[in-house]
Amino acid sequence: MKKSLLALAALGTFAGAAQAQSSVTLYGVADANIEYVSHVSSVTPSAANGFATGPAENLFRMSSGGLSGSRWGLRGVEDLGSGLKALFVLESGFGLDDGKSQQGGRLFGRQAYVGLESDQVGRFTFGRQYTSLFDMMANFSPTGYATQYEPVVAQLGLNFRSDNTAKYTGKFGPVTAVAHWSFGNGVAGGGEVPGQFRRDTGYGAGLAWATGPFGITAAYDQYNPTLNAAGGTGDFKKAAVAASYAFGPAKVMAGYRWGMNKAPNDNTILKDNYYWVGANYQVTPALGLTLAYYYDDVKNLNLAATGATNNIKNPWQISFVADYNLSKRTDVYLTTAFSKYAGLNFDTSAISFANGYFLGTGKTTMIGAALGIRHKF
Repeated sequence: MKKSLLALAALGTFAGAAQAQSSVTLYGVADANIEYVSHVSSVTPSAANGFATGPAENLFRMSSGGLSGSRWGLRGVEDLGSGLKALFVLESGFGLDDGKSQQGGRLFGRQAYVGLESDQVGRFTFGRQYTSLFDMMANFSPTGYATQYEPVVAQLGLNFRSDNTAKYTGKFGPVTAVAHWSFGNGVAGGGEVPGQFRRDTGYGAGLAWATGPFGITAAYDQYNPTLNAAGGTGDFKKAAVAASYAFGPAKVMAGYRWGMNKAPNDNTILKDNYYWVGANYQVTPALGLTLAYYYDDVKNLNLAATGATNNIKNPWQISFVADYNLSKRTDVYLTTAFSKYAGLNFDTSAISFANGYFLGTGKTTMIGAALGIRHKF
């Protein structure tokens, strides 16, 4: 259960800042499961070993974050009057299986921002935040950006959380508008380097429209990561559109994302067209089912730049989730996925190598299945 606490009474560090209309909310998710994965490489690919893979082995393990990344956070708001509010969010990701901090060991690696919100104008926030592309596609993800088996990085890019970001969000009736600018994201380089304004910067914008059972969205994202020791920057561009329709206990959705990643010398690293389609069906008030299909049409791939050593065939994946709510706060679930021509979530050196599902040498398929429990507070 979410716990709304007066800031002065609950947290001494906020002493003197609380007002009658001020509050701090402690919230979080604890999600863990037992997982089986087939055809996992016994060697971890890396630039140091030339992105080599090893013999395929089956893997049994406990994992954290099947449907939601495990986290805890603080969310605060202060009413300043005349429709204006101050706000902040601090959100920390952790592995429930080992208790370690996620997102590279950051204390508040999921989100960390402060801002102002006006009833008439919208919200302005500053800090580590999600990109516009992430926000706009969230309601059109069949599995709701499920941590375990959704190719989020392949779809949105490694920069879907961005450091040093100024962001605007406005809601005007059925329309939502979002735009952001990152002064330097630390995913690939240091960011915010004196005399190198473009280095590791990023920006994007999007619009969404929803009324009744219909929803539609479009968004653009660009990230300029550091790609060599001299500080040379590439430009990774993505544009996406998606739509959804709900009827009775069901909701169907589909989307398309164009991508073009270029090196500092303007050579193409990866050009692809990414598609997804899926459906949610609420069988009973407690039981929900989800089926999703993902496909990446790789049009142009520079094997030398990505470290890939074999011809890359277009990967695809099918995911299925059965989620049963024991209460408003606790659910148990089965999540499964089958991928072809890549590890789960399209983990290949050509696409991302971001999630750890490395396909063993000589194998073209991978199956994952997990039984888990999730508790929200």
